[in-house]
Amino acid sequence: MQPIQMVDLRTQYHHIKDEVDKAVIDVLESSAFINGKPVTDFSEQLASYLGVRHVIPCANGTDALQIAMMALGLQPGDEVITPSFTYVATTEVVALLRLTPVFVEVEPDTFCMDPAKLEAAITPRTRAIVPVHLYGHAVNMEPVLDIARRHNLYVVEDTAQAIGGSYTFQDGTRKMLGTMGHIGCTSFFPSKNLGCYGDGGAMFTNDDELARKMRMIANHGQSVRYYHDMVGCNSRLDTLQAAILKIKLPKLDEYNEARIAAANRYDQLFAGHPKITTPYRAPYARHVFHQYTLKLEDVDRDGLVQHLASQGIPSMIYYPVPVHRQKMFESFGGAAFELPVTDWLTERVVSLPMHTELTEEQQAFIAGQVLDFINSH
Repeated sequence: MQPIQMVDLRTQYHHIKDEVDKAVIDVLESSAFINGKPVTDFSEQLASYLGVRHVIPCANGTDALQIAMMALGLQPGDEVITPSFTYVATTEVVALLRLTPVFVEVEPDTFCMDPAKLEAAITPRTRAIVPVHLYGHAVNMEPVLDIARRHNLYVVEDTAQAIGGSYTFQDGTRKMLGTMGHIGCTSFFPSKNLGCYGDGGAMFTNDDELARKMRMIANHGQSVRYYHDMVGCNSRLDTLQAAILKIKLPKLDEYNEARIAAANRYDQLFAGHPKITTPYRAPYARHVFHQYTLKLEDVDRDGLVQHLASQGIPSMIYYPVPVHRQKMFESFGGAAFELPVTDWLTERVVSLPMHTELTEEQQAFIAGQVLDFINSH
């Protein structure tokens, strides 16, 4: 059995090695390392895949969120509603832009923003909502979008963990995640479902004016060289990374299907255990399993993580401290937010290896070690 990785990027690379190596050499030969043709090609191909008018590439997923909020014209003190059960980048950019984060609860089954708790968090200062499609599962977007429309709020989807996932509305309409709000943002960090071999990110929108602003902001606030119309930043997707993403994008559905198949195998291996809850899949969501995350009840989670490590099995806790309890948000009164579901989840979740190259043998070994520990403690 091959050594088990949390994400096996090496084996995935070996399957596309010839294509990737040629693409990299082509970029080196062209020497168009910044804004080369692969950047434009990839942006157009991703827009077609998502069914969205504009894809604006940038340097990473955190920049994507920052540029999106800058393009919306949010001002210091404006409130942005976000879950606390998320990676810190989602809310870090809110604080960076001197906006005010307002933390809301998540659903205990999907791990995503709870629309039922959203409206109570809205105040006259609220300007935007940032739903996070966590672990690859969709936020229940239909009620979120309805609330946003009624209160005239912007919606910025954080799709860093869920590219290729989709949402089905009650009327049967299906949309790709990241394409339903005013702006969608994603990351191409190597471990993502669509990952490059370094840092990368992108914004998506159907709004021509927002697309124009985001392109300018990502390019020092200019649309014509040396003429700067707004304060911007320097955030570009390297040509090398775009060339690699061009190769991987046509395989994204295949990669996601492999993750779904691996999740199905895990589900079967853990089925019926009273102390383990396997990931929920809402009927509206195509879950693409960026992470495979269990909820544990009456289990020594730290002991389990240590046991797995002793057997050569990596595991991760996403996330051990919710954002509203992080020190960086003390000045925003983060600890004052009452989020019992979020706190409950941080004490119970653990993520197992999940990637496109997982084998049945590896999963049987992983599950066996999880069950052996739980059943013997």
